[in-house]
Amino acid sequence: MKKLIVLALILLLAMVYMPGQAQREYPSRDINNILVWGAGGGTDLANRLVMAEMAKVLGVNINVNNVTGGVGGSVGMYEGYSRPADGYTLVGLSESVVTAAVQGGFEHKMDVWDFFIIGGSPDLVSVTPSAPYQTLEDLVEAAKRNPGGIRAGASAAGSIHHLNLLAFEDGTGADFNFIPYDSSAASQNAAMTGEVTVVITSVQEQSELLKAGRLRPLAMLVPDDFDFEGTIIPTGFDMYPGMADYLPLEQQIGFAIRKDAPENVKQVLQDAFSKAMETEPVQRYGRERYFDMKGYYGDTANRIFDNLESVFSWTLWELGAATVNPETLGIPRP
Repeated sequence: MKKLIVLALILLLAMVYMPGQAQREYPSRDINNILVWGAGGGTDLANRLVMAEMAKVLGVNINVNNVTGGVGGSVGMYEGYSRPADGYTLVGLSESVVTAAVQGGFEHKMDVWDFFIIGGSPDLVSVTPSAPYQTLEDLVEAAKRNPGGIRAGASAAGSIHHLNLLAFEDGTGADFNFIPYDSSAASQNAAMTGEVTVVITSVQEQSELLKAGRLRPLAMLVPDDFDFEGTIIPTGFDMYPGMADYLPLEQQIGFAIRKDAPENVKQVLQDAFSKAMETEPVQRYGRERYFDMKGYYGDTANRIFDNLESVFSWTLWELGAATVNPETLGIPRP
């Protein structure tokens, strides 16, 4: 009888202990980050840096793989969403994924994810140094004289940079020939090779090219001037007030995990993320690349992406660039 009692106690203790043990065991193997945009862009660089620092905290590797294509990063999102909700698959993304549904590329709203926001940087309009445009007004007037004749590069259709181009055109009356690329880096490389003349990406993505004089900044797509290395880049809002109808649209770079992942897994990732954001390499990246480091997660990050989904989806719809009415998807107006 005593042996049976002892055995029962051992089994009871094991049952109590096992959930805690399982919780402590995550992660027990490497984690994959499926990144929906191409290599070398702002989302790619920020994710790789933060993942490297999180890996030090978690004690496992976090492998970042670029899976591009579709609209609004839909191919990468589907790839990530198809994996088990066990915490071993993250999806590296940016604010631009919120347009995937209204472009017919992703069947879910953004409420299927829990988001982690690393940070962001404002967009600007730049041209190649050989271009004849010295001011934003020069560029706009040339585009009006030759509608669709000036090639403008940005990341994929529905990305924030594409939306900024659409809003820029709407607010100025200019008409460009939009050339989409799978990343900001690719669109900037296209400017270097002469494929496009105009580039709309963020300050942090253009920073090294601006410093080297390989791109000429014309104007910011936010209401305020921007001090870049002692050079003031003027806002485009002063000359073209109509830009304020849809701008500014704010960049939010980070990653996500399926919302139905276990809560203890999310807590482990949140702790690692918070610690990674405080490390010197991450903070230095923000200082050197004009990147506003945020470190949001949980309800705060999810509310931001809910609002982005509303604003971006309805902006695309009103600018005639969406294929699905946001109302049919249950996306509220902003």
